[in-house]
Amino acid sequence: MLNRHHRLALLACTAFVTLAGIAVSHAQSTTSNEATAAEKQGRVTLLKKLEVKGGEKKGIADTPLASQVTEKELDDHQISSFEDLGRYLEPGVNFNRTNGSVNIRGLEGARVLTTIDGIAIPFLDDGARDADGGIDSFDFAALSTIDIVRGADSSRAGGGALGGAVVLRTLEPEDLIGEGKTWGGIFKFAYDGEDESLGGSAAVAARYDNTAVLFQGGYKRGHERKSNGDVGGYSVTRTEADPADYDQNNLLFKVRQYTDSGHTFGLTAERFDRDKDIDFMAGQSLLGNYRPGDYDKLDNTRRERLSLDYKFEAVDDDAWFDNASAVIYWQRLLRENGADAFRSTSVIGEYSRLNEAEDESYGASGYVEKFFDTGILQHRVTLGGEFAIGKLHQYSSGDDSCDEAPSPACGFLHTNQSDSPDVDSKKFGIYLQDRISVGDGPFAIAPGLRYDWYEYSPQNTAAYMRNPNYDGLPPGQSGDALSPKLLGTYQAAEQVELYAQWAMGFRAPTTQELYLNYGAPGSYLRIGNPDLEPETSNGFEIGAKLGDEDFGGRVSAFYNRYKNFIDERTYDDPNDIYPRGITEAINRANVSIHGVEVSAHKVFSNGFHVRTALAYAYGKDLDTDEVLGSVAPLKGVLGLGYATETWGTDLIFTAVKSVSEKSTSSFKAPGYGLMDLTGWWEPEQMPGLRVNAGVYNVFDKTYWDAVNTQNTFTQPAEYYSEPGRTFKISLTQRF
Repeated sequence: MLNRHHRLALLACTAFVTLAGIAVSHAQSTTSNEATAAEKQGRVTLLKKLEVKGGEKKGIADTPLASQVTEKELDDHQISSFEDLGRYLEPGVNFNRTNGSVNIRGLEGARVLTTIDGIAIPFLDDGARDADGGIDSFDFAALSTIDIVRGADSSRAGGGALGGAVVLRTLEPEDLIGEGKTWGGIFKFAYDGEDESLGGSAAVAARYDNTAVLFQGGYKRGHERKSNGDVGGYSVTRTEADPADYDQNNLLFKVRQYTDSGHTFGLTAERFDRDKDIDFMAGQSLLGNYRPGDYDKLDNTRRERLSLDYKFEAVDDDAWFDNASAVIYWQRLLRENGADAFRSTSVIGEYSRLNEAEDESYGASGYVEKFFDTGILQHRVTLGGEFAIGKLHQYSSGDDSCDEAPSPACGFLHTNQSDSPDVDSKKFGIYLQDRISVGDGPFAIAPGLRYDWYEYSPQNTAAYMRNPNYDGLPPGQSGDALSPKLLGTYQAAEQVELYAQWAMGFRAPTTQELYLNYGAPGSYLRIGNPDLEPETSNGFEIGAKLGDEDFGGRVSAFYNRYKNFIDERTYDDPNDIYPRGITEAINRANVSIHGVEVSAHKVFSNGFHVRTALAYAYGKDLDTDEVLGSVAPLKGVLGLGYATETWGTDLIFTAVKSVSEKSTSSFKAPGYGLMDLTGWWEPEQMPGLRVNAGVYNVFDKTYWDAVNTQNTFTQPAEYYSEPGRTFKISLTQRF
């Protein structure tokens, strides 16, 4: 939780940003007067024009397989989480809260790549202690765009993009500074009934000559995300969510130096922190080992980064490249999970755990593009790559009474140790793509090829050597892969683009999949497998992008085959050293996922509009015929609305099919239908102000998200249900 000094610092930063905006506003007025005087004297300073880049797709997202959500859409639809994003705008995107990962087309965890400003946010795989995730370590209020890339495209994105990629871009000064202005800002306040959270954020950008600066900060305080259960109390009958309190804050600073020759140099500093305390009432009972008030949990996430940024856009035909982008960075991501409790019957006494998973990395990534002709052929060649070195660290610390009063139960209490060695990692990738067209004709093909290489080097530590299963340092692993791609597009009409793509994907095993070593003789064992092979895939997709903002849509069909799909199996120990069984990471030989995605929208001249989307995917193990539980069932969304220049409203219907009985999920989530009602108002008397409000799950339906209910339940099913009827309201003021 934030202490008083941290809160004072955040308040001071918010006050500074607000005062900066007022000061810059005054400076703008003064500068305007001075400029007028200068013009009279024939002295005019020409400033580089800042252009809003939010709608552009660059790098990984430069593909017809990507869709984009803008900062305005994030605000207008009150999107503050991945759950919000997948509810209406991107129904094929899900978020698994049990492991903290995005799910696209049935793949999640380390199989979906997440980047922020060109820097990969690693998915932390803790292995056994639930300190997983970390890819949601950012504030949605700090974003300018989100690009969702569907399907494997390792030729551009690199390893880890088997399911797709989430490409995040934070606010830039030009996103806030309007045409003809030298400053701009945005202030946001929101209440969300899902977790009774209240928060606000402020962003201000100012420009002097060719230098621009941006400050953004946010703070939110909330509670537990509600279930739709109504049974309180303690122990295994509880269906209400366990009480929780969390604090979330973020700070973002950017400085950009523009030049008249097309070069832009920048510095970015970012920090995100979320601390959550949970009263684990479901694990407490009047006569059990943990009595009421004696079991608290914590769940924390922190990410920090510093980066040097470079962008280039050619201003004449003599430049070596037409555009380029690069970033050099340091980043650290930390996930913490733990408990603070007191035992009353078994191993009596104080009990605490703090489980840590950390990834610290240094790296660089970027690309250059060049347009040129060879005879009748036009080329757009892109050359890019990345390099990163990092250290992955896992550790569990804690206290209990085992040292003072050993008992048989102590064999199950593993702490003050590492479940895997520290691992030094190196990653390198380089790719080349050439988009080739015949003159200005409608046909184009874009062959691409990427080479990836990785190396893991386990390091002995005292904490790892304290592991009761320690049997020496496991071997390192290295590997490489070539990932080709061929994309073809056809501009059938001005607003009709057809495309087809074949692409190969690649993912190296995570360090926990290789080196996890959790358990103890006499109990159970959960281990990685240092002989795992990297996952590979072949993906085929055809689709079309149609129309414009007033009338259009997109449709796609895909089929993906995966080799050496990494999973786990549980079996009995033939030597009976681990009588509770052994769980080990394995490669599945053949897995497939196929499906279709459709979306369409129409805006009528009388103010009415309609939007619809459908996402369907089906995945199974081709050898065992098991249906993959990670693949979300069929989902359809229909939105009907009306809008004027100053207000509007939307009615949104969502329908989801039940989970297949053949699914590997322990709980077969039933199908459901929901209705949401939202509205907005922009008062004419207050330019730049927008008020959004919504009632979600209007009829208080009890339902379950299949992606979040794959594991075995320990509580009644309602404990794992989604929120019932909730309310949300937000205010956004732009300057």
